[in-house]
Amino acid sequence: MPAIITSLAHFVPPDIFKNSYFEDKIDTNDEWIRTRTGIIERRFQVEGALTDMLVPAVEQCLSERGISATEIDCVIVATITPDNVFPSAAATLQKKTGMVNAWGFDLSAACSGFLYGLITGAGLIESGAAKKVLVCGGDKMSSILNFEDRTTCILFGDGCGVVLLEKSEDPAFGIVDSILKMDGNGGEYLYMTAGGSAKPASFETVENKEHYVVQEGQSVFKSAVVGMADVAAEIMERNHLIADDISWLIPHQANLRIIDATARRMGLDSKKVIVNIEKYGNTTAGTIPICLSELYHDGKLHYGDYIVLASFGAGYTWGSILIKWGMK
Repeated sequence: MPAIITSLAHFVPPDIFKNSYFEDKIDTNDEWIRTRTGIIERRFQVEGALTDMLVPAVEQCLSERGISATEIDCVIVATITPDNVFPSAAATLQKKTGMVNAWGFDLSAACSGFLYGLITGAGLIESGAAKKVLVCGGDKMSSILNFEDRTTCILFGDGCGVVLLEKSEDPAFGIVDSILKMDGNGGEYLYMTAGGSAKPASFETVENKEHYVVQEGQSVFKSAVVGMADVAAEIMERNHLIADDISWLIPHQANLRIIDATARRMGLDSKKVIVNIEKYGNTTAGTIPICLSELYHDGKLHYGDYIVLASFGAGYTWGSILIKWGMK
């Protein structure tokens, strides 16, 4: 039997930072940001770490399912901004939420992290290795942004989402198919210079501001437009679906133009495309689960809906997942 999402929730910090926040810090303005990215505002977690955002999302997810934290068998946290290098954010989250019977780990695939985590968790369910897997996706991007670099600091925000996976009672519902890809040649266009074992932190790396996101925007944009659109279209084709069959496209929220290109390639009407980039910016591994949770809690997801998730991120990593929604 396939894995199915049985509960979900999200959390975004309360502090809102509009585009005007950047105007007296860097050479930019609200109109420039809106027209190039679609972003109007974003949330930053002023105090606390990634797991401080995940805790309320996890608690809501479990509460809505009506289960205890002790029933979770495994927790996967997709992120590039864990609280610490180690212990893992998964271990910290386990402690904070009382998931005492769960094992787990962090997964690093940048903006595609939630998709990678979802398929990893589904594999545990389908193999019988676990009955209840919590898949979390989120980032505190403000912790790795250079607020003097106008090419990156305006793009990102903080936030997270979580889903609970269990075994479907009907083989027709749940996670139907996935396409996941990676190309390490893209590593030179979106990265963090220092902080890993190749270039450990030092006074020099801190002074040179090498612990922040670096992005060659045009190269990433061109690759993302092609990669995300290709896998989204491919997953429809190999499952013999047409645009009319798809209820929703939930794309990674990196750039409105990339989202539009993906929808066009799929032949989807814009009304079927979930967009919240204007409110949150790019929360990296958090974008897709936040979109999914908002869609569900707004009452717009219905039993039997076909949903396509699609993402593209650093690595390069990208992919798409087809879900037949099974929650009533």
